[in-house]
Amino acid sequence: MNFLAHAYLSGDNTKLLVGNFIGDFVKGRSYENFDKGIARGVKLHRSIDSYTDQHPVVRQSKRRLSVTYRHYSGVIVDIFYDHFLAIHWSNYHTEELEHFTHHVYDTLEYHDNILPEKMKLVLKYMKRDNWLLQYATIEGIHQALMGMSRRTRFKSNMEEAVEDLARDYLLYEEEFKTFLPEVKDFATNWLSDH
Repeated sequence: MNFLAHAYLSGDNTKLLVGNFIGDFVKGRSYENFDKGIARGVKLHRSIDSYTDQHPVVRQSKRRLSVTYRHYSGVIVDIFYDHFLAIHWSNYHTEELEHFTHHVYDTLEYHDNILPEKMKLVLKYMKRDNWLLQYATIEGIHQALMGMSRRTRFKSNMEEAVEDLARDYLLYEEEFKTFLPEVKDFATNWLSDH
């Protein structure tokens, strides 16, 4: 799951949202340095990622990409799934996507003093170009993949994955629609247990 999905799976809990959103930028046990609510969000993020990586539907999506993109296939699927969450947003959330994205940016900026430095840099560009809203467009997905590709240590060609998305669009969409309710249930159950 990518940024939009992690925000969505946080519900309306502000600290959980912050922790879940910054999860990739918090290494090891350093989450213990945060407020308990934010640390819980980081742990939720990691649990969602682990669940997602093991899920058979996600593995199916990744397999379609793995020959070309190897270990980057998971990152690409995360972005594809955020695309489908964005275009089907009204099926999963009562708030308009544009309002939700501004709420996320405002919440993160309010907590600027505790954000990891790399997250602050990402947030600057994320808000400027409204990544979370732009995931609803193919051009937005292309831009996200190009940005990810620029940040990889090795040549990934991730920016070319929009062609894979276009070719197998309905397959990825169906896999997303199968997976999202299951990861939502997982996150809800995890929160009730932790």
